[in-house]
Amino acid sequence: MTEAFTGCHRKDMDIRQVNVFDDSEIEHFHAVTERAEAFERPHHSGWSLDEAKIELRRQVPTERSEVWAAYVEGTMVGAMSLWFPLLDNLTKCWGDVGVDPDHRRRGVGSALVAQIVTRMAQDGRTTMVTESAYPFDRREDHPYLRFAEANGFTVAIDEIRRILPLPVDPTLLQTIAAEAAPHHTDYRIASFVASLPDELVASYCALSNQLGVDAPTGDVDFEAESMTPELWLEHVAKEKEMGRTRLSTLAIDGTGTAVAYTDLILPPEPNADVWQWGTLVHREHRGHRLGTAVKVRNLQQLAAAGSGRTRVLTCNAETNHHMVDINVRLGFEAVEVAPMFELRIDATANERTEGVAQVSASTT
Repeated sequence: MTEAFTGCHRKDMDIRQVNVFDDSEIEHFHAVTERAEAFERPHHSGWSLDEAKIELRRQVPTERSEVWAAYVEGTMVGAMSLWFPLLDNLTKCWGDVGVDPDHRRRGVGSALVAQIVTRMAQDGRTTMVTESAYPFDRREDHPYLRFAEANGFTVAIDEIRRILPLPVDPTLLQTIAAEAAPHHTDYRIASFVASLPDELVASYCALSNQLGVDAPTGDVDFEAESMTPELWLEHVAKEKEMGRTRLSTLAIDGTGTAVAYTDLILPPEPNADVWQWGTLVHREHRGHRLGTAVKVRNLQQLAAAGSGRTRVLTCNAETNHHMVDINVRLGFEAVEVAPMFELRIDATANERTEGVAQVSASTT
């Protein structure tokens, strides 16, 4: 079932929900989204069509997703995605807006934002979180920034996207690992592919649930997430169906509890990229160079897998000096600004109010 939106800025534009089980609609949605996200962004790393289909069709208990598109004379010219958390952060939603490059500056993006505001109000959400990226020399006046500000968003925090060319010099990794080793002799560093041993899943979930709380997020306050071992297994099964491979390295204390972790995600071929997802050290176990230890070991695990990947992509808040220092030592190079945006609304009045921006702080 589709639902039309009539409050557009243009009379010839129609915005309606995309039927995610219609292959033709999803193919057009994916094409518009990828064209929009890759526009003037040489460092963009996209999703395959098959990944997008599974992401949108296989819902998980932790969040609900929906996608909408803007049409002019029957042609899809813009697209938006929304994710609504269902177990925590219930006043927030995450979203993306993209306009086909051939249809920019014609009111499409603003109309999609207006529809986001409508959906937020209908669902009782007051904060919408999103992200963007653009060159360093345009961080004060880039069109994406001007668009965001014109539609009620503001920048909460600037993250920096960095890329690590592969392969990494194995001698460098060995040297860094050796430097860190004397500081964490009371911990075990262990690596895993795809999943984790049953005895580690609960403490891994407890640790990863704190990422949004402990990572720098500027003006945005996140609640701890509510991932459980059962829910995590559903996410892992979905990743497997999407053709992705997860490489995890954990630091484990003397009680058998995971106290630090890092995850690398390998999307399905022919994508040659690797995505750095969460990295976190439990606040009571910091000062032992566990962040360095797990990141180095995971890169060694990646090299041993012989995957033929060419680069690792990550994002860090500029203020996260410790993690930035680790990444710079490993060879990550800064390539663009990745601001975090947030839009706040008065859900009862269905009107936009003062905004602050944010994006998911899950990559380090």
